Amino acid sequence: MIGKARFAYEGLDRTIHERARLSALTSLIGHPKGLLFNDLKELCGLTDGNLSRHLAVLQEAGLVEITKGFERNRPQTVCRITRKGRDRYLEYLAVLEQVVKDAAAAVKSEAQQGPARGRAPS
Repeated sequence: MIGKARFAYEGLDRTIHERARLSALTSLIGHPKGLLFNDLKELCGLTDGNLSRHLAVLQEAGLVEITKGFERNRPQTVCRITRKGRDRYLEYLAVLEQVVKDAAAAVKSEAQQGPARGRAPS
């Protein structure tokens, strides 16, 4: 039997793995002081409601913090990745990197061995 659950990739955190949340965390990791809600919305290509919904999931998981305040008498919402969010994001990336390496190795191996027997050519 081949290695136990070799390709289970348990570290692909479902909270992060969703496209919009991955986009938000990727945007925030490069801005440790945070981003204004509208800037984050633009970077991720999301609507107000969609970004709000995904930020709520990330906030509930402790991955981001949302600060509401005022600047020049105008409401302002700042989104920032937390230490926990940064750590989990980096762990997630390490697993994702392993997925890419495994896929590349499989493709290379298949190319070297030729098509598998019993499989219809594509």
